[in-house]
Amino acid sequence: MRRGTKVSGLVSIRTVVLGALLGLALFPVGDRHAAAQGAAGPSASVGPSGLPLPRFVSLKSGKVNSRIGPGVNYPVDWLYLKPGLPMEIIQEYDNWRRVRDADGAEGWINQSLLSGKRTAIAAPWQRGKDATIDLVAEPRREARKVAVIEPGVVGTIKECNGEWCQMIFSGHTGWISQTLVWGAYPGETIKD
Repeated sequence: MRRGTKVSGLVSIRTVVLGALLGLALFPVGDRHAAAQGAAGPSASVGPSGLPLPRFVSLKSGKVNSRIGPGVNYPVDWLYLKPGLPMEIIQEYDNWRRVRDADGAEGWINQSLLSGKRTAIAAPWQRGKDATIDLVAEPRREARKVAVIEPGVVGTIKECNGEWCQMIFSGHTGWISQTLVWGAYPGETIKD
């Protein structure tokens, strides 16, 4: 299944295939997840839009170009093929947003292709390892399991209380430790 394309130059196109449960548009670009994980989270910084920087958003469309600069005259670096994929906005310029994905790849996307709908990826730093994540009925470790989630799966955030996030993964609603998601900052509270 085709997930995304890295455009390098005019001639070579590299297609990357990933087999995540819901089909992620994440690309192996070295071990950049550490940089993405290490984001400090929201600070006192406010962008020209009046919204905080950094902040999380998601992709509106199933075909989104990420460019090397803020404008259509800049070359496309990445093509994302997964709607709802979480992105972290780290800079603003006019109607362009510099974003970072869960693997640490950065680029510029027009704001019209981004949504304030909050989504998150379950432990993308554990992809490829023999690991699973429990989705539980209540925000506590001893709660009953609702589902078992594979690392790298995208879900929709309903709310986060600073320690736990209630999310929907493929129709299953439950709680996941906030430390196990990329798409909500540690300690951040979110209400749908």
